[in-house]
Order: sequence, then C-alpha cells, then structure tokens
Amino acid sequence: MLKLLIVCALAAISAADIPEEEDVLVLKKSNFEEALKTYPNILVEFYAPWCGHCKALAPEYAKAAGMLKAESTDIRLAKVDATEESELAQEFGVRGYPTIKFFKGGEKENPKEYSAGRQADDIVNWLKKRTGPAATTLSDVTQAESLIADNEVAVIGFFKDVESEDAKVFIKTAEAVDDIPFGIVSNDAVFSKFEVAKDGVVLFKKFDEGRNTFDGEISKENLLNFIKANQLPLVIEFTEQTAPKIFGGEIKSHILMFVPKTATDFQEKMDQFKKASEGFKGKILFIFIDSDVDDNQRILEFFGLKKEECPAIRLITLEEEMTKYKPENSEITAENIITFCTDFTEGKLKPHLMSQDIPEDWDKNPVKVLVGKNFEEVAFDPAKNVFVEFYAPWCGHCKQLAPIWDQLGEKFKDKANIVVAKMDSTVNEIEAVKVHSFPTLKFFPAGDDRKVIDYNDEDEESDLDLDDAGEEDSDVDDGHDEL
Repeated sequence: MLKLLIVCALAAISAADIPEEEDVLVLKKSNFEEALKTYPNILVEFYAPWCGHCKALAPEYAKAAGMLKAESTDIRLAKVDATEESELAQEFGVRGYPTIKFFKGGEKENPKEYSAGRQADDIVNWLKKRTGPAATTLSDVTQAESLIADNEVAVIGFFKDVESEDAKVFIKTAEAVDDIPFGIVSNDAVFSKFEVAKDGVVLFKKFDEGRNTFDGEISKENLLNFIKANQLPLVIEFTEQTAPKIFGGEIKSHILMFVPKTATDFQEKMDQFKKASEGFKGKILFIFIDSDVDDNQRILEFFGLKKEECPAIRLITLEEEMTKYKPENSEITAENIITFCTDFTEGKLKPHLMSQDIPEDWDKNPVKVLVGKNFEEVAFDPAKNVFVEFYAPWCGHCKQLAPIWDQLGEKFKDKANIVVAKMDSTVNEIEAVKVHSFPTLKFFPAGDDRKVIDYNDEDEESDLDLDDAGEEDSDVDDGHDEL
C-alpha cells in the first residue's frame, strides 16, 4: 500500500511539472517523454503561432481538453509550438499546421494521425473510440438519453441478444467509424422508451428529422452507407470547423450555394436549397458558403466567382481529377437545382471550364498570354513547339520564375516554330491539362498527335533549352517542386 502511495505521489509531482494552458498540456522536448509516461493517452497538436487554422482550432481544442479533464479520464490533450520545438516537429514528420497525432499507451513510436473533425465533440468522440469500447453498453434509459443529449449525432443498436450475429456486425461497424459515438442496448425499457419494436439500428441527431431508423439487411456495408447518408445535415455550412467533415467524408460530389448570409432573401434561398437536397441524400453533399466572409474569397476565386456575382450555384466532384459544373439556369429554385443535380447523376452535364477573354495584345510580347479560349489553337498548333507555364498570381515560386521565363521568351522570340507562353490557371481551365500545383510547366511538341510532355529539370534559364524541341529524344519533364 505504501509503495502504491509513493508511485501516485511521484506521478502527481511529475504531472505538476508539466504546464497547462486552458487544460491543454504545454509540451517541449524537455518534458515530452515525461508526459507520455505520466499520461498513457495523449493527443498532441503541433502548431505554429501565426497559423490561421491553428487559431481557429484553439477554442474547440481547449474545450475538448476541459471536457476530458472533467471526466477524470486517462486521456489528455497537449500542444507543441513546432516553430520553437523544431527537433520534435522533425522527429514526428510535421510538414503542415496543425498536425495532430495520438500517442497511445505511453508509446512514442508510430503515433496515429488524428482524422476527425475540429469541433470539441468530434475530438472527444474520436479519442474515446481509440481508448474504449467501440460501442458503449447502455444499461438503462438514463444512459441512452445521456448519449443522445451529449452528442450532435449518436448511433444506438437495439438488440435483445447482444451476442447475436447482427449485434456483432453492429460492433464491427462501430469500430470503423471514428467520429460518432455508438451505444448498444438490450434493455426492454429502453426499447419501449424509444418506440423500437424489434432488433435494429437508429441514428439520433440534433438536426433535420431528429432520428433515422435503419431499414434493410444488417451488414457492415449497409450500416456504413446508412450512417454516411444521415450523419450530416441535409445542408451544411462550410466553415473552418466543418471542413474536415466535408472533405473527409465519403460523399465526393458537392453542390455549393454561394450566398451572403446578410441578404434579405437568404432564408428563402436556403429553403429552396434544402428542399432540393432531400432527393439526393447520400449521393450529393449540399453545402452553402457565406460569400461575404473574407476567408471564403479564395474558394470563390477557385470557382471563378466574385462577391457581386453571388448568390450562385456550382457543383464539383472531388475524385482524383476535380471537375466543376455550372447550371445553365442561374435562378435558385428547388426545381432548377433538382434538374441540375439529376442531369449530373445521369452523366448529362459537360464540365464548366473557366476562361478569361483573349487579350488584344496576347501575342505582343516574347512570352505569349494564353487563356482558356485560345489555348487549343496555340498549344496544339501542329507547326509549333509550345512551352507553357501554368501559374497563379499569388504563388511565390511563380514570381521567382517570372524573370527566367521572360528571358526564355526573349531567347526564342525570333524562332518561328517555337512559342513560350504562360497562363493564369486560377481563372483559366482546359481539358488537356489538370493543374494541381504552381508553377506547372508543360511542353507541347509540334505534330498532329497532341502530345503533352511534363517538364522536370533545374530552374535555370540555360537549362530551358528548346533548340532541340520536337525531336523524339526530348527529355523535357516537370520540375516545379525545384522552383
């Protein structure tokens, strides 16, 4: 007994040595390993003080830390200033902010990447799933009511025999879902309270219908599809907190309504949007974006929109190649949106490609200016070898490349069969090239076969030699990461 008291006292002393800010442990290289020994399960955020995403996460992270501390669990939240603790950041492969990793059982090796949402409930639920049973056994009505009341979404399996095959499938499903709490119950009083007449699964939520009852053959795949279709609101607002749920979810087709929340007809537009969403649950995610919010302006730019053009509707697929679609009718009514989404699901829509108008002086300078409307004609001219930089005006690497690209244009301006060009890919899109980063360099050799060659070489002007352009042994590749 004395030995146990001594161990507890030493643990308390160790814990006291680790400072806290709003219930979040503040870790450094000097106390990191001690923290892992003292607290067996720690979620650690590696952050930068200047990072906007980190600042947005901070209040929810602190709230989650307080919730767990109040429950006296063995789970704690911690943070590391990665700009000060560069050795720790390097050790754990931190390449962006925030990076959040979970250390389980005091083990330093192979921490698990945090993969859920950025609201307090998401964080707490994810951690409890990682440290406790996949589904909590609910012994009475009070426990079931508490699970539902304490969470935005909760899934309860009602099984008279918790050892049945269906119940085991339910547990397997629970193990596969990180960010939603699951409960399992066999108590008759709980069945009666929630008006469940037979074995089954019910998803409870604090929005839309309030609850959804699974109807079908119980299998892991069917249950996961059921949860996927019902766990998010019919219409969800894009924010810093909801972004992980939106982009990390299974639904990769998103329709977006850009609308200022201050507009007098905002609610009317929302009602039409929500009415249209009902028929596409589980197929298309309906998202609205406040077009007045400064942080959302880059999203508007990505879709070629300006604030004064809102409200507006766009649709995008987030598969390996992102594809955008624009409705022919810009009026926001449930009927128009349903028609637009139906045409999309039936494969009847053509992608919407942005393009500026062709500048009158596009070919005046040694570096020619391409836009979506003249790209095909210039880049795939069978008599020309064309080298194109796809850039973004705000990209630092592109700004560094600019004088070199101008020198290249100057060098080949008198070569009739060589064109050096550039295209602003934030406002121009083409079918032939999908740009994922800036700058992207592509070479289009002369000929009728519409060949496209990536560039990958050193970023010196002397290496960008087009004298042998168009020959079969050309070794022009993509090298924007070096720029």
